[in-house]
Amino acid sequence: MERSLSIELVRVTEAAALSSARWMGLGKKEEADDAATSTMRDVFDTIPMKGTVVIGEGEKDEAPMLYIGEKLGTGHGPRVDVAVDPLEGTNIVANGMENALTVIAVADQGCLLNAPDMYMHKIAVGPDAVGVIDIKASVLDNLKAVAGAKGKDVGDIVVTMLNRERHSSLIQEVRDAGARIKFIQEGDVAAAINTAFDETGIDILLGSGGAPEGVLSAVGLKCLGGEQQGMLLPKDDEEKKRCEEMGIDDVSRVLYMEDMVAGDDAIFAATGVTDGDLLKGIHYKGASATTQTLVMRARSGTVRFVDGKHNIEKKPGFVIKKAD
Repeated sequence: MERSLSIELVRVTEAAALSSARWMGLGKKEEADDAATSTMRDVFDTIPMKGTVVIGEGEKDEAPMLYIGEKLGTGHGPRVDVAVDPLEGTNIVANGMENALTVIAVADQGCLLNAPDMYMHKIAVGPDAVGVIDIKASVLDNLKAVAGAKGKDVGDIVVTMLNRERHSSLIQEVRDAGARIKFIQEGDVAAAINTAFDETGIDILLGSGGAPEGVLSAVGLKCLGGEQQGMLLPKDDEEKKRCEEMGIDDVSRVLYMEDMVAGDDAIFAATGVTDGDLLKGIHYKGASATTQTLVMRARSGTVRFVDGKHNIEKKPGFVIKKAD
């Protein structure tokens, strides 16, 4: 992939964030998601690449844009797989909460797992704990391993997970081990990425969330030198059949980093929509707005935080009017 593609992807996530943030706190999650999705689609069409969506908003018949299999870009440039979450945290934006993002990941063609839309059991850590986790091991063993790798006591470890009823036994195991929990309502891509930054205070992500989001976070962690493992959790025969149709014959096997994002190169970009642990959200003032974006490339190991200031009046082509 060309080096310049990184900054082009920043343009895409910035535009989607600027559009969706207008709906922050208005209680309209569909409108926020539609704004991000349509804007992302429009800006993608200006990017010099031959992209194919492998993680998107759904199937062609279910999604008006950014569907799995859709072609993106100008048709000139590198051939890449594209994974998108135009708005990670629709409810977060609708309710004015923290850590909503617009997210893109790209890799060379054929390198991203075409993950079905179902749950995935996940464990994720930053660079300090690479090589010590095991998704099939007990919670206590994983917490002890991460604590040892990071030079901490188990009681110092902070686990992040989605606040869901399905995690009740997992929550008890973490607390019985003596570790602490920081719950999130949505946004486990952001939560997984946070494990790689000491300033967030997060040491490990545990629990189940969306499989497509698992691929996105795997790309981000690959760029950061972290690690994620996953196991698909099909709920019925129909979902098992869906896995087989997407080339995953053994749904019980552990998915490692190379399974989710193969090859030696990938790019990850995320722009904050609302303020969060790692990124600032969109702030408007009159005709101007500010953005903060995290963009990373696996091959070079480069991690950049890009602060932007935008004149909204000069971007009528992709920034929606102010929500009524």
